[in-house]
Amino acid sequence: MDTNTPSSALDRGPPLLLLGGHAKDLGGGFHVRRLLPALQRRSVGPFVFFDHFGPIAVQPESEFDVRPHPHIGLATVTYLFDGAIMHRDSLGSQQEIRPGAVNWMTAGRGIVHSERRPESLRGAHYVNHGLQLWAALPEAHEEVAPAFVHTPADAIPEVHDGQGGCVRVLIGSAFGATSPVATLSPTLYLDVRLPAGGVLELPALAPEMAVYAVEGALRLQYGQDAAGQAMDQPAGMLAVLQRPGPVRLRAAEAGPVRCAVIGGAPLDGHRHIWWNFVSSRKDRIEQAADAWEARRMGEVPGDPERIPLPERRFKR
Repeated sequence: MDTNTPSSALDRGPPLLLLGGHAKDLGGGFHVRRLLPALQRRSVGPFVFFDHFGPIAVQPESEFDVRPHPHIGLATVTYLFDGAIMHRDSLGSQQEIRPGAVNWMTAGRGIVHSERRPESLRGAHYVNHGLQLWAALPEAHEEVAPAFVHTPADAIPEVHDGQGGCVRVLIGSAFGATSPVATLSPTLYLDVRLPAGGVLELPALAPEMAVYAVEGALRLQYGQDAAGQAMDQPAGMLAVLQRPGPVRLRAAEAGPVRCAVIGGAPLDGHRHIWWNFVSSRKDRIEQAADAWEARRMGEVPGDPERIPLPERRFKR
């Protein structure tokens, strides 16, 4: 799959594009809603993948663990609303991911990781709910050394409007607050909560932006005059701003809303995506596939399992 968003595309068509996504089975009945990449839009800022998982009831017998698998050329960004995930990787990192924290894993030239049920919840009933995004690394940094950084929930700045609304600045800057999460290109990621009927005036915080309705319905108003566009956004839909501009988010009167805002600078060139690999070079994806098959990409200490390559191999 190729990922590229020509800048000229931002100047065509209506300012708001609504994407519905599709269901994807990651194995063992663990389904996610995948919003990016989409046929109409392959990326928003650096983000080339957008998965929404849950809310899903995890039973003692559930097999939702994600076995060790590799990545190159991207950074995974994991954020939970509920539940817990144990992250382990080939660097030796071990981190239990809990709601509100931001986990940024830079794959760079290659990393292997797993996402499993924490031992503390073995045999327990609980709910997992969250988002995992992939950010393509800038071409100049595609082969950087892999790294994992955990930013705890209490280190993430929050902005309150006094009316029950709250914006958590997960990555980037917004409303006078700046996240401590470091990135390799301009990136924006917000967790927004609005009460029933609540309003947020969202300025053009990045050249490319999108709003995802996690829970509850929104009414979006792009622009501040008759030339703008208004649309209803049900839960589970991604509204992409086709060109920069302010947008008003209004929560439905039926209940509170939670949404995510993503964006950043456009990709600095073409990206190819195959399986868990992202690169500006097709031959690099072939090299990574060969390395994983030959067991040259490392392993997660103490976790000998692995996800094999897809039967249908990548071809140039």
